[in-house]
Amino acid sequence: MPMSRHLSPEAAINSFCDAVAAARKAHEVWVALHKIAEAVVPCRLFTVMTVDNANGLARRAYSSDPQNYPVSGTKPIHKDRWFSVVHDEKRTFVANTIVDIATVFPDFELIKSLGCGAVINLPVVLQGELKATINLLDGEQAYAPDRVALAESRLRLPAMLAVLAASQAA
Repeated sequence: MPMSRHLSPEAAINSFCDAVAAARKAHEVWVALHKIAEAVVPCRLFTVMTVDNANGLARRAYSSDPQNYPVSGTKPIHKDRWFSVVHDEKRTFVANTIVDIATVFPDFELIKSLGCGAVINLPVVLQGELKATINLLDGEQAYAPDRVALAESRLRLPAMLAVLAASQAA
């Protein structure tokens, strides 16, 4: 369900800044990032994966659908096409069909069952190292180049701040 699409870009960034400034828990920071993301581009599913490069692990730090994508545990990072784009090149990964998603995500059937068939994985890089990915999923063909450019330009700085703020929160 949409959280913030009715907000203007200015209102969304102000709301995000206020929420992060007041946040005491990491979850509050992630909710604020989710709200600003939805104000920028549509998404049926929004998750944040943090990265432990030293141990080759990823952890879901936030999920807009905790029933299907719970926040718990870690999973190994697999070196594939997605890894090359996001980890090695530190570029945004985009797939606009479930067929493309199926080539890199083994849970593509679940993704499809949620009405999603397009994904943006926005890397969050700090001090030259990938720290997290911000993941937006919606219906097939949802992420045309103009929407991807909008997500990259309007979410990059809030995502960096959110990763830093969440690491400082309890």
